[in-house]
Amino acid sequence: MRVLPPIIAAIALVGLAVIPLRWHQQQEMREPHPQVTSLSAHIPRINYIEQVKDTRRGLEKSAHIKTLHHNTRDRSHYVEHEVVVRFSPRPDQAALQKLLDSVDGRIKRDFGQAMIIKSRSLTTQQLMKKLAEHPDSVYAEPNYLLLPNRRPNDPYYREYQWNLPLIGMEQSWDISQGSNDVVVAVIDTGIDLRHPEFAGKLVQGYNVLEDNNVPQDDNGHGTHVAGVIAAKTNNADGIAGMTWNSKLMPIKAIGADGAGSAFDIAQAIYWATDHGADVINLSVGNYTSSAALKEACRYAYDRNVVLVAASGNDATNQPSYPAAYEEVLSVAAVDHNKQRADFSNYGDHVDVAAPGVDIPSTYIHNDYAALSGTSMACPHVAALASLIRSVSPHLTNKEVMQIIRETAVDLGPPGKDKLYGFGMIDVNAALRQVQPATTRQVQEPDTFGELLNKFLLRLRFGL
Repeated sequence: MRVLPPIIAAIALVGLAVIPLRWHQQQEMREPHPQVTSLSAHIPRINYIEQVKDTRRGLEKSAHIKTLHHNTRDRSHYVEHEVVVRFSPRPDQAALQKLLDSVDGRIKRDFGQAMIIKSRSLTTQQLMKKLAEHPDSVYAEPNYLLLPNRRPNDPYYREYQWNLPLIGMEQSWDISQGSNDVVVAVIDTGIDLRHPEFAGKLVQGYNVLEDNNVPQDDNGHGTHVAGVIAAKTNNADGIAGMTWNSKLMPIKAIGADGAGSAFDIAQAIYWATDHGADVINLSVGNYTSSAALKEACRYAYDRNVVLVAASGNDATNQPSYPAAYEEVLSVAAVDHNKQRADFSNYGDHVDVAAPGVDIPSTYIHNDYAALSGTSMACPHVAALASLIRSVSPHLTNKEVMQIIRETAVDLGPPGKDKLYGFGMIDVNAALRQVQPATTRQVQEPDTFGELLNKFLLRLRFGL
């Protein structure tokens, strides 16, 4: 009887430890980034990178954009006569209109409790002081222009795109938003060429089925895949793509019914390779190997193209092609809990895993939809390959593929396994691993320590 109280106490202590942990994990899924959404969150820093230098210079020439100098090098920008204010609780309509009248202002953009208020006569500082004095004001700050920001302003991103924070995209955008010199070919049902999310994002494509250069999507699958990779990002509309700047090459090799031949896919691979694709996304598969398809994959691989393919959706360990070819990265699917999707194929041929359940993206007729499948997991990896090539364009396709494997988050049994391969991709880890190599290209090492570090890096990557 004397033993029971300590046992009960121990069980209670374990429960106290486990219950908050489980609650925290559930909360993380409901709010993937509570540290960003909390009231005490800091304004994301401005990243002064080469891609935004021209934009910054243009802003500084504009009369309604003000520059805030933090020191001799770093500076921020904000819009004059505008303030971002958050209320809790939000004033009722009558009180809000009275406030607007007092500052000679109007609501420029309304997000609920937070809004942008623009004054016709008050300066930013005057407006900020007036709004900060309101009893229900949580904060009032200048309408800063972040170049770029780590959390895109695309409205569907915050609410629906759980998949991108899960693989480290928000930290990764501090390193690279992609390069417009990198082209990702999407060999699929085509792309909705009129969708606003792809305006300015497309290079010339090809319709294998009709032998013309109009790869218009009449199915939706290809458009969905393409959006994951490179939908327009941070444009205050729709969804966010993983790479902000990389180009898409639309290739239609699958009909409206969602079926396509291995031959047509092979011809598409040849065309994409010969027309400058750096990465090819193949969200297609078949359980019978095709000589034509294998040769096409070898042709692309020998020309330094990164090939990425879906492992299949039949919950089987049967190898699917082209994913099972050694020249191709095979991608399995996981859900928001980092568990293998119940439909995802598995086996020794799987290289890595990526989110593939209820993935929101673009769809035909200027629309959006959430789809599931290894077809949706595949473009996450293709986009990662394009980002790696944006940071380190000198890397070979073999090196890019190896970096993706090496930096994956190990899931399941330790090491490579049949369910997840090397694990779920980690975009941030992959880009940070290749980032120093870019720096060394610009500045030659001139000390013994730097030379030794370079030598060890070469041994690591097999350069």
